[in-house]
Amino acid sequence: MRMWQTKRMRLLDSLLCLTTLFVAAMPGSYAFGQSKSEDKMIPFYIGTYTGPKSEGIYRSQLDLASGNLAEPQLVAKLDNPSFLTIHPTKPVLYAVSEVRRGDQRHGAQVMAYRMEADGKLTEIGGQPSAGQGPCYVSTDQTGTVALVANYGSGSIASLPINDDGSLAPPASGIQHEGKSVNPQRQEGPHAHCIISDPSNEFACAVDLGLDQVLVYKLHHGTGKLEAQPSGNYRAAPGNGPRHLAFHPDGKHAFVNHEIASKLSSIRWQAGRFHELETLSTLPTDNADSNSTAETLVHPNGKFVYCSNRGHNSIAIFAFDAAAEKLTVVGHASTLGKTPRNFRIDPTGHYLLAENQGSDSIVPFRIDPSSGQLTPTGNSISVGGPCCIKFVLAK
Repeated sequence: MRMWQTKRMRLLDSLLCLTTLFVAAMPGSYAFGQSKSEDKMIPFYIGTYTGPKSEGIYRSQLDLASGNLAEPQLVAKLDNPSFLTIHPTKPVLYAVSEVRRGDQRHGAQVMAYRMEADGKLTEIGGQPSAGQGPCYVSTDQTGTVALVANYGSGSIASLPINDDGSLAPPASGIQHEGKSVNPQRQEGPHAHCIISDPSNEFACAVDLGLDQVLVYKLHHGTGKLEAQPSGNYRAAPGNGPRHLAFHPDGKHAFVNHEIASKLSSIRWQAGRFHELETLSTLPTDNADSNSTAETLVHPNGKFVYCSNRGHNSIAIFAFDAAAEKLTVVGHASTLGKTPRNFRIDPTGHYLLAENQGSDSIVPFRIDPSSGQLTPTGNSISVGGPCCIKFVLAK
């Protein structure tokens, strides 16, 4: 019996070792407990609104051991690079330039950069966004097409990605139509986010002005988008949906409502959205004016976070996927003003809050059991920070 147990333990040890090696070798992944000193620093890029304190895109690093952030360095000059994304397999970063081009739509509004070994960015071209005021860019799961939301014109676009990571002209440029009940904010369409779903069959566009998340079939051969109106999610009038995040299980999603300061949990099934419940992102005693900005799901799927601008906090929710139940856990001050964006590091240990109004990025430790946030005591100064994207280990 003892000999059998010994052999069994050796077999389990071998399997554990193989599993660890497999996880560490997965593209774009981090293995927990890595011991190499170079793996303790995770680089990330910062999108900003340019002005007296910012000239474009910056780069910093997160120290996984301490939670400290490195002094940011300017790596590319660009007007209002308000949202960034990184190609899933190539060393290429994409950025929107959130500026108006008058009535001309031929100016480059979506830029592609090669990420060099030293972290600097080299421009490899740009394309128009088929609209005005681009505010969001993402790629599909395989990196064959870039998806862009234009807030100003209320339109979306899909841009095929070339073999070198550069962008081809838009394959689709779709103008949203309509309005909703808020005459100041919803006088027309305002596309604010577009991402592919976990199956990579659909693109989902969040439109604040229409109170909808619109579903499109994504044709990978051409990069074109085809409307699937039967799958659309319709929010309560005046909610003003802004950003969408999918749960790791691929069956649920969450959308934050900028105008109403709410968060909705949604079931995603066969290309259709079905709302489950909607909760406030604010404490019951809040008296400040407020708007939400970003929503993200923790890598473990147990927690959902949403930023409050005005209350200047991160709202923390627990999510039980089996019961499809969303519960308020609490609120953490971002120790600054106007947290437009925040990002969770790939290991799930830290949340970095970007305070656009006070030009700071503040890191927090994430409690893996409760989801609560604790400041590390460190912060960095960047002018008008509004987007963070981590560079994943390859």
